[in-house]
Amino acid sequence: MASTTVPADRSASSTIDPAEAAHFGTLAADWWNPKGSSAMLHRLNPPRLAYLRQRIDAHWDGDPDGFTPLAGKTALDMGCGAGLLAEPLARLGASVTGVDAAPENIGAARAHAEAGGLAIEYLHGGVEAVAGRTFDLVTSMEVVEHVVDPEAFVTGLVDLLAEDGLLVLSTPNRTALSRLAMITIGEGTGAVPKGTHDWSKFLTPDELTELVEKAGLKVIDIRGLHFSPGAGFALSDDTRLDYFLTACR
Repeated sequence: MASTTVPADRSASSTIDPAEAAHFGTLAADWWNPKGSSAMLHRLNPPRLAYLRQRIDAHWDGDPDGFTPLAGKTALDMGCGAGLLAEPLARLGASVTGVDAAPENIGAARAHAEAGGLAIEYLHGGVEAVAGRTFDLVTSMEVVEHVVDPEAFVTGLVDLLAEDGLLVLSTPNRTALSRLAMITIGEGTGAVPKGTHDWSKFLTPDELTELVEKAGLKVIDIRGLHFSPGAGFALSDDTRLDYFLTACR
């Protein structure tokens, strides 16, 4: 398990966008409803978990048939919402901390974890909420495009990573396809709450790679996320819509 204290991080000031936090806070009560406003996040979770499991097993030479590959490890989910990813990470054996900018989400996350008998530490704030600590696994899914300073945010995440740790991010790519799918169709039809995305803040894989490498990590994998109306989301070599990025020291 990673040590719990390190020198103060290089990005102690908050990268939270108050307007973004308020937007996602309004969704808190409906977050765990698979047919509600967060339905797309529920559909995203299976390929997210599949990708994470692949990278976890590869990084720590785990048994792909084991049930708790994160046993004895610490995990941080930054921008955890109401816990859709934090809870599966806990079930994979990790000691999990979830951090979110919206206090409403933290309240919903704590209540849901308690009802499910899961001991997860939930904190309100941004990267500064856990400054000085380190984690074996750091995840931040569909978050970097919502912060005020992506470079400071990524630097803050890297500062929270243990020496042998694994960083996994996901974010939409800034392409014509993502604009069409996520904003014109997704928000236009109500499948995604209106105002969720600002296409100009999406990062390309090259841009995110540059931020991660500038902060001191090595990018070891990039994988796309494809969507089709019939099959839903699936891992893909096509990064035009959305993608995962994995890095380590």
